[in-house]
Amino acid sequence: MLAMNKIKILGTTAFVIAASIVITSCKDKRSTGWEYAPNMYEHKAYEYDQPNDNFKNGQTAQTPPAGTIPVGFKRFDYPNNKDGYEKASLEVKNPLPLTSNNIEDGKKLFTTFCSPCHGVNGQGDGTVVQHGYPPPPSYSKGQSSRGGAMKDLTDGKIYHTITYGVNAMGSYASQVAPEERWKIVMYVHHLQTL
Repeated sequence: MLAMNKIKILGTTAFVIAASIVITSCKDKRSTGWEYAPNMYEHKAYEYDQPNDNFKNGQTAQTPPAGTIPVGFKRFDYPNNKDGYEKASLEVKNPLPLTSNNIEDGKKLFTTFCSPCHGVNGQGDGTVVQHGYPPPPSYSKGQSSRGGAMKDLTDGKIYHTITYGVNAMGSYASQVAPEERWKIVMYVHHLQTL
């Protein structure tokens, strides 16, 4: 009799557990069960364009305080004018070491961003010239529109031009990171000798 009661108790317990599993699993077909770290997929943060009562102006996206610099951003405190160009020529030097890897990286970056206008060898014969656009000057034989020979351009002048652009060339500051610009500068110096 004692054995029968144990079997009934175990059987009833197993039935209750099985029934509760079945009932709870059928509750919501979209539910994945227990949630682990729900804050990773249920956003509690405001989107940048949503109204936000936490600020006086009611906007989520706030203007950064004056003088702040974004993470990973490097300042280039030379204005986009002739004086800034000349000052950069005198003061700005390439901080990267002159290595074959940096020159090879510079060649790849030049081929991607610069060769459509300047040509693969920097002679001003890129594909855009074949479509009727005016050719940029050759790095080894041409004259700069700002004065002087292209073969004499310094680190600072080339970097300034990549950062701000000149004439028909627009700024590449948003497409090419500062370190990548320095690698392009190294490769342009190589092209100046061709």
